[in-house]
Amino acid sequence: MCREESGIELATFRYDGKLTLEVMDLSTAQQEFMKKETSSTSAAGAPNENRPAGSSAEQLTEQNVDTITRLEEAARQQRTRTDRIAEKIANFCGSMTFVWVHVAWFGIWILLNVIPGIRHVDPFPFTFLTLIVSLEAIFLSTFILISQNLDSRISERRSHLDLQLNLLSEQENTKMIVMLHAIAAKVGADLTQDPHLHALSEETEPERLIEQIEARETK
Repeated sequence: MCREESGIELATFRYDGKLTLEVMDLSTAQQEFMKKETSSTSAAGAPNENRPAGSSAEQLTEQNVDTITRLEEAARQQRTRTDRIAEKIANFCGSMTFVWVHVAWFGIWILLNVIPGIRHVDPFPFTFLTLIVSLEAIFLSTFILISQNLDSRISERRSHLDLQLNLLSEQENTKMIVMLHAIAAKVGADLTQDPHLHALSEETEPERLIEQIEARETK
């Protein structure tokens, strides 16, 4: 609804399911502005403990970190017993302890089978040691692949969440551009000099973007 009064008028915007523009008298706008300035000044002078929860950037980031931590913990709780065992073995294989254990094992094994005067269980070229190491490599690679599959599932879920959030942000930005365009048209602002405004006000179609990426990759 539009309302006109004498004096200078100021265009304001209200969203109630449809794009609606209102015009209020400048004196009314000045009174509301002074009230907001007074309230903001009082809030700025108040101590930090009187601020509402989540008002600072640090508190907001802590909330985001807690949310991501809960999501990752929920994903890890869905692991099976086999996944937990495979992850522990894979973590041990990627540590320096695993390296030093094998260095000591191979060194002692070789020394016991090359020192003269004692019975050699696996003389040079250490065929039995080669067999054990080959079997170990087969099992370790299997455990590592199981752990990587679990990490891939978590990574895919996280990527899907990022995609959903990006699409939601794109839709919100498009809606804001449409609203601002309506406000600019009401106050008489000239937006014809921006050639990209109309394109940005349209909703982005992910299917078209995928087709463009695939077409570029095939070239």
